[in-house]
Amino acid sequence: MFGKTVSYGVLWDFAVSEAVSEDQRWILSTMQKHGQEIVTMLWRILGNEQDVCDAYQDTFLQLAHYEGGQKPEHVKAYIFRAANNVAISMLRRRIAQRKRMSTAIGTGKHAAEWRSGEYRPLAGSPAKELDSKYLQETLRCCIAQLPEHLRNVITLRDLAELSYAQIGRILGISAGTARVYRCKALQILVIWMEKEE
Repeated sequence: MFGKTVSYGVLWDFAVSEAVSEDQRWILSTMQKHGQEIVTMLWRILGNEQDVCDAYQDTFLQLAHYEGGQKPEHVKAYIFRAANNVAISMLRRRIAQRKRMSTAIGTGKHAAEWRSGEYRPLAGSPAKELDSKYLQETLRCCIAQLPEHLRNVITLRDLAELSYAQIGRILGISAGTARVYRCKALQILVIWMEKEE
């Protein structure tokens, strides 16, 4: 099974390298070099495979079409910011969709229990797992609503697991400023999440 995967990978690499023009090969090398980091960050922001795949594709399409196919001066910074922006846009669409759905649900008993906080699922139950997913989704939505400078730092530090020095280089700020922004972002998130609970 593993051998088939490797051979398909080699065939894919060969096919892609033949199909891509010489002046666009830097995009492939960027995907190989930073792709795993981007996927990890997107998983932590979005939390599901389909959205991660869509966001990854959109990120590298933006890179390929940057100023008519030109290579950005700071490629890593560009793709992390682009991936972050794509993911946050997807989360905002989810928030809007959830609001539309909650108004469509109406005033049923279970909907009222969830809104009022009276609904307390049992430990280990499927409802408890749903509650955990709800909290994760709520945290993602709260991160999406942070001011951009705070959201960028919290995304790159806590979701992409980059160092403060790397974050500073990507965002054009000092490592100390990145630490301060993360601290402020965490304070805001704590307040917002307490309101949700």
